[in-house]
Amino acid sequence: MVEVSASFLNVEKENSIQTIYNLEASGIDYFHIDVMDGKFVKNNTVDRMREYTEYMKQIANTKIEVHLMVEEVESYVKSYLDIGVNSITFHIESLKNEMEILKMISYIKKHDTQVGLSINPKTKIEQIYPYLPYIHKVLVMSVEPGAGGQKFLPEARERIQTLNKAIYENGFEIDIEVDGGINAQTALEVIEAGANILVAGSYIVTSENYKEAIKNLRG
Repeated sequence: MVEVSASFLNVEKENSIQTIYNLEASGIDYFHIDVMDGKFVKNNTVDRMREYTEYMKQIANTKIEVHLMVEEVESYVKSYLDIGVNSITFHIESLKNEMEILKMISYIKKHDTQVGLSINPKTKIEQIYPYLPYIHKVLVMSVEPGAGGQKFLPEARERIQTLNKAIYENGFEIDIEVDGGINAQTALEVIEAGANILVAGSYIVTSENYKEAIKNLRG
């Protein structure tokens, strides 16, 4: 089953509460929180995303997944564990070595929270393989992280296929999530490649009918 996660990266603050209500009413599977520290990536969304997450916890029941694009991973992980989100994903590029990554995975899981690893377009997909036995999902970036509304990078399809094959051959039960440039057309391409969770921001929140947009993404 294909699931859809709505990114709040380009949601204006004055529209945030109404957008939360409308997305939940439209049957979205997840709210996607993009936390950027202005260091790991250029933009800084720390305060705004924290505020949106607090709104979600107060007024909605939809699951919240947090995507950390930050250098100080541990402090942000602790912050979002305290607020009680459903899953936290961090970048393998943001920690120094395999030991640090495995330690962070274990820490998140000990708090009964799902853990994901994200990988940038220029990082070899095989670098994620050592962590597959320990995580719930891989978030494949199909744009360079840091800004919404970018064009889908076509090489992401092959990366998803390669990852999907490795997961299948090893008998892992792991979600493949894709983030960046997702619309009705690219959704079909990444689903065929093996993805089962699609992150979309602009395509959904700028549409006149959220429910129809979500349906189109699911194919």
